[in-house]
Amino acid sequence: MPKLSVIIPCYFNEDNIPITVPELIANEANFPAGLTFEYVFVDDGSRDNTLQALLRARAQYPDRVRVVELVGNVGSYNAIVAGMAHTTGDCMAVITADMQDPPELMVQMYDYWLKGFKLVIGNRQDREETGLTKKFAETFHWLMKHLALSNIPDGGFDFVFFDRQVRDDVVRMQERNSNVFYLMVWLGYAYVNIPYVRRKREVGKSRWTVQKKIKLFIDSLLSFSYFPIRAISVAGIGLGTIALLYGLYVIGLKIFEPQGPAGWTALMVVVLFVSAFQMIALGVIGEYVWRGMDAARNRPLYVVKSLYGADATPVVSR
Repeated sequence: MPKLSVIIPCYFNEDNIPITVPELIANEANFPAGLTFEYVFVDDGSRDNTLQALLRARAQYPDRVRVVELVGNVGSYNAIVAGMAHTTGDCMAVITADMQDPPELMVQMYDYWLKGFKLVIGNRQDREETGLTKKFAETFHWLMKHLALSNIPDGGFDFVFFDRQVRDDVVRMQERNSNVFYLMVWLGYAYVNIPYVRRKREVGKSRWTVQKKIKLFIDSLLSFSYFPIRAISVAGIGLGTIALLYGLYVIGLKIFEPQGPAGWTALMVVVLFVSAFQMIALGVIGEYVWRGMDAARNRPLYVVKSLYGADATPVVSR
């Protein structure tokens, strides 16, 4: 029978772990008998007692739970790649530590994997969250679908089930400043999409700040789309056309009305507008240049401080 590795990135999740681990263990009963499991928890530089909670879980389930402790916080997506690099399963899943995604959906995902699909996506058809959090998520994924990757499912996703071959591709690429889930779709494997309603977070406080959301949007857009550069080109052509027409107007005014108004106000407006556009264009180009430099430095995506349970033997479900 195959082995299933479940990757769970953790950041300030000390209150979630005592709930998450038993729920994952209980969910094993829904799978076919004989399937083996391992749960790879990645502590992404948490500064609370997340690591201690994970070690207690490992002491309780030493044959299932493995812990990867990173030196510092590198972001959830890099933490996921770290977890992927330390898995040993034939198939894998990524799920959040706060249990907003239903673990029982993995059973259906596993069935599709057995049918030959190397990537199965659980996409958020709706979410119990309200307010700005929901609106931002909807806007983010709508923009990504229409500006970058047209083949991603509606509603967004970060709950995936995939084959070891997909894992090997992602880990080998070592993509920086990117979106690991979009990267799986970008690889081109045919996938199955399973819609579900994402739960509201019941325990703990989300550390997914507005700054991190904005950075993720910029990283995702620049990694999978040339739209920003193309927009600069189109805007430049438009401004050039306007400047040409305005120049013809000024020349005509000078010829036919030598005593006409000097046009200082209009000139200042044009100068300020063009200057603002140039600064924005330089900023966009700078984002691309910085990402190229970051890739050229070839620094590691993460640094592992400690591994707990690297030699653990998987348990067989009954």
